[in-house]
Amino acid sequence: MPPSYPIVIKIENLTKSFGVYKAVDALNLEVAPGEIFGFLGPNGAGKTTTVKILSGIMRPSSGRILVGGFDVVKEPLEAKKALAYIPDEPFVYPKLTGFEFLRFLGDLYSVPYAEQARRIPELLEVFELSAQGGELLESYSHGMKQKLLIAGVLLRRPRVVLFDEPTVGLDPKSIRRFKKLLAEIAAGGAAVFMCTHILDMAEKLCTSIGIICAGRLIAKGTVAEVKKLASGAQRDRSLEEVFLELTEYA
Repeated sequence: MPPSYPIVIKIENLTKSFGVYKAVDALNLEVAPGEIFGFLGPNGAGKTTTVKILSGIMRPSSGRILVGGFDVVKEPLEAKKALAYIPDEPFVYPKLTGFEFLRFLGDLYSVPYAEQARRIPELLEVFELSAQGGELLESYSHGMKQKLLIAGVLLRRPRVVLFDEPTVGLDPKSIRRFKKLLAEIAAGGAAVFMCTHILDMAEKLCTSIGIICAGRLIAKGTVAEVKKLASGAQRDRSLEEVFLELTEYA
């Protein structure tokens, strides 16, 4: 399927079973370019399993996923070229420096050298890592590694960005900067798929949300649309209140 496929994330009847347990059960979702999609749910609901299948780390039991128009199972290399995945536990190569790691990502994803030479110092400065750019990553804190991975996303400019609890380990200043970056990534035409427990952030930033509980999608739409699903559907109810009500009886 051509890379100009208009929906950049398409999930069709996705199911993932571990024995008799269904971690994800017949999930259907679409995410468009420029959209910030918040994937919400209690612990163990199936969020991380879904993201791991989306990223190609885990294979589905059944169903189909297209990323950038490419089937994640049948066309894994093409699909992975179109996306970036930042897990809650950031993985880096400890014996590389921050600068070397960004160079490695740039070379891996064919970012022109001239662009790397210009943008890597800029990104290190944006994330306040310039002073540590020459230090080995084994000396970086969790939050510093997370910021470096987000800098790598901006360097690559992928069509799909997957975040699993992206603000874990970030300080308040970095979280504020991260919120602005989400908007910038989406404004650049990428689709952002974000798992988060921070419902206030999801309510303010996400153009649409989905709520998964016990492996099944129980709500999807804009924040306003999802709020209408709760009893009473009062306009002044927070997303947190609605989320708790919908997941309590699901």
